Amino acid sequence: MGIDEARTLFADLRAKDSAVPAEELDAVWAALPVVRVEEILGEWRGGEFDTGHPLNGMLQKAGWYGKTFLSADDAKPLMMRGEDGLLYSDTELGKGEASLWTVEFRGESTATMVYDGQPVFDHFKAVDDRTLMGIMNRKGVGPDGPFYYFFLDRV
Repeated sequence: MGIDEARTLFADLRAKDSAVPAEELDAVWAALPVVRVEEILGEWRGGEFDTGHPLNGMLQKAGWYGKTFLSADDAKPLMMRGEDGLLYSDTELGKGEASLWTVEFRGESTATMVYDGQPVFDHFKAVDDRTLMGIMNRKGVGPDGPFYYFFLDRV
């Protein structure tokens, strides 16, 4: 699959109101380019793909807004919108914050967020210059998943 086809399929899958097959997301992921840590710094608004993963819907219920990457050593994985409308980093739910590293995943080295307080990794690839696709991976999950698939839009 070429990059243009991957971007089109990504948009189609993102727009679906029903479950999205992980296999199709994996095909998109394989065609997307890796990103460097410095390319993803900034504020990002998040959303998820419903693949039937146990986390599906849970972050939204908790008020998840997205992620903020201030530097390689200062990443905020769970930016939430409080009842007052203000954004805050939920360090209790996330068990701390995170840092950004270049980590190999599926044979490619790409920007990855490493959580401080739990064995969780969010791997990122570029859909375009304003959109990232993410795959959450954690200790104990095999090479075939199940993974949590999400996307981020630059704010």
